[in-house]
Amino acid sequence: MWDQRNNSDLAQQLVSWRRNFHSNPEVSWEEKRTSEVIVDALRDMGVEVQTFPNHFGICGIIRGKNPGPVVVFRTDMDALPITEANDVSYRSRNEGVMHACGHDGHMAIALGIAKLFSSCRKKLVGTIKIVFQPAEEAAPSGGAAAMIKEGVLDDADVIFGLHLWPDLPCGHIGVRPGPLMAASDRFTIKILGQGAHAGQPQNGVDSITIASDVIQGLGHIMSRQIDPLETATMSIGTIQGGERYNVIARKVVIDGTVRTLGENVRKEIPSKMKRLLDGMCASQGGEYTLDYQYGYPVLNNWAEPTEMVIDAAKKIAGTGVIHDNVKPVLASEDFGRYLTNIPGAYFWLGCAKDGEVHHSLHSPNFDINEDALLVGAQIMYQIGRAALTKYNKKEELEEREVVTQIAAY
Repeated sequence: MWDQRNNSDLAQQLVSWRRNFHSNPEVSWEEKRTSEVIVDALRDMGVEVQTFPNHFGICGIIRGKNPGPVVVFRTDMDALPITEANDVSYRSRNEGVMHACGHDGHMAIALGIAKLFSSCRKKLVGTIKIVFQPAEEAAPSGGAAAMIKEGVLDDADVIFGLHLWPDLPCGHIGVRPGPLMAASDRFTIKILGQGAHAGQPQNGVDSITIASDVIQGLGHIMSRQIDPLETATMSIGTIQGGERYNVIARKVVIDGTVRTLGENVRKEIPSKMKRLLDGMCASQGGEYTLDYQYGYPVLNNWAEPTEMVIDAAKKIAGTGVIHDNVKPVLASEDFGRYLTNIPGAYFWLGCAKDGEVHHSLHSPNFDINEDALLVGAQIMYQIGRAALTKYNKKEELEEREVVTQIAAY
């Protein structure tokens, strides 16, 4: 078991890892250097390392002395195409790329988990897997699907993850059973009209006029065709159209996103959009195409693993900093894909800097209170120990039930 006197050394190592990642960020599917640093660190700990030929994902495996449950921890690896505005010694060295979503800290915590469990592997009953996932930011596809396809969950009993959260004070925990983060879908609408001289609009089909009506109609879908007790929002991110000020626009392209917290309402929206587009384009003589891409699913925490997170957090951080019924947010995370396959839970780890204005995720000024790193590693370690015990007892109970049934037969 990890000696608490070593916390100071571990804290310094966590900060060192985090700053290394922060200074050398890499965008989705290009995490080559990041992967090399992680592999070297894991091998230095004596951790078994699994790599993959088609991407830079990694799975670290710590096998206990005796077989038992398989508990998985997952972290993301990629950075964002953002130019950092912070003036710090560990500022990004890659112009136009920044760890603005905390993935640098997530990887440091994951390596901390590996260090803690590798130090006590001879006492473990079961296996710890630590999944380093590429391309979390590459919505709507993302890297979780790739890691699942690689089989990292095939023998798993439960999975846990976390996200550094600047809206919470350092060391505070935000979690809830059920929906925590939204499904994230993406759409592209192309409105096709007919060009003409602006002085003779009757000779054309104005795609900008159609697009204006469509955008208003999309708003009406959300406000008048969706159950108001459901959580759903639609946002238009870009509009591109027209060639010249005195030409009736032939084409407009609209890009947007839909966020929902329920699968039923999620499935309703594309058909309602198509019905709207059919009517509006036909009424004005235009045409359209709709490309609707389902992205990350709702991140739905399982009840029992969520309770394990809460119990572990109380033991490490105390009861006063646990927020166990936080409001869901409409940001998305492809950790939700793992939770559609096996039980698990995801939580937010507060990282706000005391007395400073906190900057949101994806901001060029985003930074963290690095004291949160040790808290995160300790909580995850506590979760892992508890999960190995709980799921081992479940397996023993199931085995006894099978033996009883056979004997009775």
